[in-house]
Amino acid sequence: MRLHKDQKVEMLRQVPLFTGCSKKELRSIASIADEIDLRVGTVLTRQGGRGREFFVLLEGEVAVVRDGVQITTLGAGDFFGEMALISRKPRTATITATTPIRTLVVTETNFKRLLREDHGITVKVLEKVAERTPPGESD
Repeated sequence: MRLHKDQKVEMLRQVPLFTGCSKKELRSIASIADEIDLRVGTVLTRQGGRGREFFVLLEGEVAVVRDGVQITTLGAGDFFGEMALISRKPRTATITATTPIRTLVVTETNFKRLLREDHGITVKVLEKVAERTPPGESD
């Protein structure tokens, strides 16, 4: 069963990068979030690779592997890759579906287009990024 727009909004509201956004702004982000189904074994991110999308897991589980060691498992409600929407830093882990999964995906291209169109979202996202930046790294 596919999510309604308000359900997408509620899932996105949990993402720290978007916590400053209004319901209207979250609806705009939800409008660019595609809901997709993926098979067991699908690699969603590869450590060291360039990130081009952000994921919110709706169903299923994924393994998070760093330097060849599984460090955790993520499931429904978990999210990853949000910094790929605004940063060109390499992925810090390989994430692979260990069960069939259903996920929301926001691509970097669509997100950057949205930021160009809605400066309110841009300011709020930048504020959240600034909060996450350790002292000395933004100098």
